Amino acid sequence: MDGKQCCVKLSVHPTRGLMDEKFVVLVQKLLPGSQLTVRALHQCEDGHSWEGFGHYTADATGTVNVAEDPSLGGTYSGVEQMGLLWSLRPVPGSKPGLRMRKVNVQTPMEVTVSVYQGHQTEGFVDQVPLATAVVERWYMAPGVRRIPITEGGLTATLFLPSGSGPFPGVLDLWGGGGKLVEYRSALLASHGFASLALDYLTPKITLETGKMVDNQYFETAYRLLQQHPQILSSRIAMVGLSFGTSVSLKMAAYSEVIKLRCAVCFSGSHVQPVEGSLEQIMNFFKENQSKTRFNKQNEVIWRDLLLPIPTDPKFKVDVGRIKCPVMLVVGEDDQNWPAHESAVDIKEMMERAGNSRLLTVLSYPNAGHLIEPPYTPHARSSNFWTVTEGKNIKFVALWGGETVAHSRAQEDSWRKILVFLRENLYGWGAASLSNL
Repeated sequence: MDGKQCCVKLSVHPTRGLMDEKFVVLVQKLLPGSQLTVRALHQCEDGHSWEGFGHYTADATGTVNVAEDPSLGGTYSGVEQMGLLWSLRPVPGSKPGLRMRKVNVQTPMEVTVSVYQGHQTEGFVDQVPLATAVVERWYMAPGVRRIPITEGGLTATLFLPSGSGPFPGVLDLWGGGGKLVEYRSALLASHGFASLALDYLTPKITLETGKMVDNQYFETAYRLLQQHPQILSSRIAMVGLSFGTSVSLKMAAYSEVIKLRCAVCFSGSHVQPVEGSLEQIMNFFKENQSKTRFNKQNEVIWRDLLLPIPTDPKFKVDVGRIKCPVMLVVGEDDQNWPAHESAVDIKEMMERAGNSRLLTVLSYPNAGHLIEPPYTPHARSSNFWTVTEGKNIKFVALWGGETVAHSRAQEDSWRKILVFLRENLYGWGAASLSNL
């Protein structure tokens, strides 16, 4: 191998692509049968470094194709074309509780792919790689426009796809951690959907007044999409994760303003005081804090706060009222919300109401709470700051999931979500388009 070091060829194709697109890593001009390690390294915007690596053996032509050849060990094993990304983990010595999240979507996620001699598991910084390549993964496709929104008291960012439109719209809600989270909206816009990322727990208006927003805040965001000249006013969806699912289901069932074409709900529940404000819903969760559990690592488990699923209709959204298609995305090992139990009850309620034809449930064994776009590294647990009475309280939350199964769920669900959105927001035929 030593004599061949300068000749080893590493190529990654494409070197620039969207976060949910696959790439091919090819290593050539190796000695046949030689052992090597292919490693990915990424430094987050917070300064922390993440790595993923696989162990390979060159074939008779001195080649390793990561898309076709099995990894014999490392942070993943078997034939895993994108294992270098989804198996990324904090480098040894990192702080505990880290979670990888893109903050500035106007810059790429840069990943350095390197090849090392032998099957290595540590000490990469002390070794000279045989070859190196840099890969860019983007949430924003070329031409996507990012537009900060403050009108109507909103704290939001609108992402418009490339082109003049008009486009279908998506109102994108994250969960109980608050803040303005943009990367899913940016990726949705990259696939042709005008997407509004909305901060509803820590928006400027709440920080200034100390009061949580009410239903009108979400209706204002919906109207902004509806009235935008580049957005199809009757083709708007909501996408919610965790607490965002609570809001999405409530708006879909009861709002006189928000008339959705469809909704996608990740890792959430319909359980809440139906007549309650956002603040009262939060207080409802807090009233059940005695059901909080901790595992041996002192990671907090909150899924029992909403269990057992209530029978009193005052404490769960009447999903029988929903008139648009709904897709539930469920991790069956969700340790943060009772998403699986909620999905079972939602299905039963919709069957009794006669609208179950509108429901699609994607349920994944051994997947956890944080079901994100494909190839995002799995965080079984991480630091989490709750938004409580204007104060941020830190916990280490157990999200659940097993890395391989969770990564499969992310890839499969994202593909099906894009199909679901296209069918319901784009694919209702020329006749309906002429009536817009």
